[in-house]
Amino acid sequence: MNKGDLIDVVAEAIGVSKADAGVAVNAVFSSIEGCLQSGDKAAFVGFGTFSIQHRPARDGRNPATGKTIKIKAKNAVKFKAGKALVDAMN
Repeated sequence: MNKGDLIDVVAEAIGVSKADAGVAVNAVFSSIEGCLQSGDKAAFVGFGTFSIQHRPARDGRNPATGKTIKIKAKNAVKFKAGKALVDAMN
């Protein structure tokens, strides 16, 4: 499923136009992004939790040349599935 498919499903589920559903889906994504940018977690009971995980700078290796390279520190998005989602998959 991609974003367009999600918009179609939401539009059909709540009986609104695809444009209105697109606005709603974009608002949800923007809200999660804003929450993470401010350093908070976005937790949805039964679905899962989005959080930021800091990855420190480290040395890596270019597989083509074998040379050592520096990999910059960065923040990565981490997702931990909730119990209800995990149970639904098993």
